[in-house]
Amino acid sequence: MQLKPINEQVVVVCGASSGIGREAALRFGRQGAKVVVSARSEPGLRSLVDEIRAEGGEATAIPADVSDFDQVRAIADGAVQQYGRLDTWVHAAAVLLYATFEDTTPEEFERVVDVNLMGQVYGAMAALPHLKREGRGALIHISSIEARRALPYHSAYAAAKHGIDGFLEAMRVELRKEGVPVSVTQILPATINTPLFSKARTKIGVKPMGAPPFYPPGSVADAILYAAEHPRRDIVVGGVGKQLVTTQRLSPRLMDEILLRVGFRLQRTNEPKSADAPDNLFAPIQGYDRSEGDFGKLSFRRSLYTWLQRHPTLKATAMLGAAAGAAAIIDGRTSATTRTKEQ
Repeated sequence: MQLKPINEQVVVVCGASSGIGREAALRFGRQGAKVVVSARSEPGLRSLVDEIRAEGGEATAIPADVSDFDQVRAIADGAVQQYGRLDTWVHAAAVLLYATFEDTTPEEFERVVDVNLMGQVYGAMAALPHLKREGRGALIHISSIEARRALPYHSAYAAAKHGIDGFLEAMRVELRKEGVPVSVTQILPATINTPLFSKARTKIGVKPMGAPPFYPPGSVADAILYAAEHPRRDIVVGGVGKQLVTTQRLSPRLMDEILLRVGFRLQRTNEPKSADAPDNLFAPIQGYDRSEGDFGKLSFRRSLYTWLQRHPTLKATAMLGAAAGAAAIIDGRTSATTRTKEQ
C-alpha cells in the first residue's frame, strides 16, 4: 500500500487543541500538509491555526465534540469541502478520570467511553467513506498501552482503550477482504507529558499524574507522521511501554503484583486537589492549550525505542549487533568451559 507524501496530504487531527494532537498538527503543518484541526476548545484551535500559519503552513479549524457523531461527520465533510479531499485522519481526542471503580459514577464512566471509544468509532465512520473515494489513505488512532494493560484508577479509561483495540482489529480485516487500500494504525503511547493529567477529573484527593517515566509529546507526533506515510499496524511509543506490554503478555499475574506495589503511588502527586476542582470531562477548560504538560522534569528527551521503529533498517542492524554480541559472550563462555575440561 502506497501512501502520499505528507506535503501532498490533507490531514484531519481530532483532539488538536492540546497535547499530542496539537504537536502532531504543528508538525504536519511544518511539513507542508493542509491541516484541519478539531477539538472542543475554540481558543485552543484559534491559537493553533495562528501558529501553523505563522510558520508558513495552511490550516482550518472546525470545533467539535467527538462524542456527537453529527459533529464528527461535519469535520470530515468540512475538510473535503475546504480542500477537496481527505488523505489522513488522526484521532487523538481523550479525557481522563482518576477514581477507583467504586467511586466512579455511571455518568462518568459513560462519558469517558463516549469520548475515548465512541469518538474514535465515529471518527473512523466519518473518515472512511472519503478515504475510500480517494482510493487510499490512513486512519491513525491514538490509543494507549492501557489498551493492553489497565492501570488502577483507570477502569473507564482502560475499558475505552481496550475497545479501540477491538474495533480496529475487526475493521482492519474487513477492509483487507474488500481490497480497500486504507492503512489502519493504532498508536499506543506510554506515559506522555501532556496536559491530560492536569485537566483530568480526580477523586483520589490529590493532583494526579501519569506513572513515570514520561516521554515528550513529540515522540508520539513522530510516530503519527511516520504512520501517515508508512502503513503500520501498531506502534508502541516508549520503551517502558513496550516492557509493560511484553510483561503483561508473558505474566498478567506478575503485572498485577507490580501494579499493586507501585501502581497507586506512582500516579499521585503531593499536591492536594478536590474532586470539585475544574476538569474537562464534560466541557473544555481554559489554560491548557499547549503541547507539553507539567511533568517535564520527569520526562525523557525522546524515545530511542520508538525512533528505531521508524528506522527499521537501523533497528535490524541494532538487533543483529545485539545478537552477535550475545553470541560472542556465549561462545567465549563455551570456549572457556571447553578449555577447562581439556585441561
